[in-house]
Amino acid sequence: MKVSIEINGTTVSEEVEDRTLLVHFVREQAGLTATNIGCDTTSCGACTVLLDGESVKSCTVLAAQADGHSVTTLEGLGGEGGDLHPVQRAFREEHGLQCGFCTPGMIMASVSLLEHNPKPTRQEVREGLEGNLCRCTGYHNIVNAVMNASGQEVQR
Repeated sequence: MKVSIEINGTTVSEEVEDRTLLVHFVREQAGLTATNIGCDTTSCGACTVLLDGESVKSCTVLAAQADGHSVTTLEGLGGEGGDLHPVQRAFREEHGLQCGFCTPGMIMASVSLLEHNPKPTRQEVREGLEGNLCRCTGYHNIVNAVMNASGQEVQR
């Protein structure tokens, strides 16, 4: 079947098998590799993207389900000229990553969280990101990054 998905402002139209997952479409057909394949079971969140502005785990969405919709990946967040999105900048400033594998999914989930709740508490940040796993950081700096991006005080 043929699907057309707007990814980061560019329409990608390709023939795919019915069972093709959105994460594979993004990586293989669109060539955007920041969206990571982690567990294929929705447990880790490394594949999180924005589908019509909503955070979804792209390993659980078929490309056919995204046909005619808009997807934003980590590559599509920054501004013209390579400017970082405020959440990307905050992750860098607060050292909200170590190995970086979970970072694209964490950032995309954080963008969605802040869209729905621009001034979350630390507890709301933790609850909002609970579907995204990080095996390196212990989450303290990730929460600080989201607080920073929301213009709130971080804990040192």
